[in-house]
Amino acid sequence: MAFTITYRYRKQLKSIGYANDKHHSIYDAIARAEGIDMVRYQAMEDQVANVSRRDRKMLKEFRENYFRELGFSDIAIVRDEQE
Repeated sequence: MAFTITYRYRKQLKSIGYANDKHHSIYDAIARAEGIDMVRYQAMEDQVANVSRRDRKMLKEFRENYFRELGFSDIAIVRDEQE
């Protein structure tokens, strides 16, 4: 079973293939596809994760808000069924 990520970046609908062994997360995959450097973001994400160890919702909201500010929306994982 393969995965495809669909997302909207700057009002343009796009889709990419996704593999867990190549990317840290779906957000990492779409950022790489668009050529966005994630070094600063990953440092901030680590800090938020350390502060909110028991509050996963805070980390999820941080991630979603950051990518929304970059121009991403409608991020979804689609499973490709192969027969």
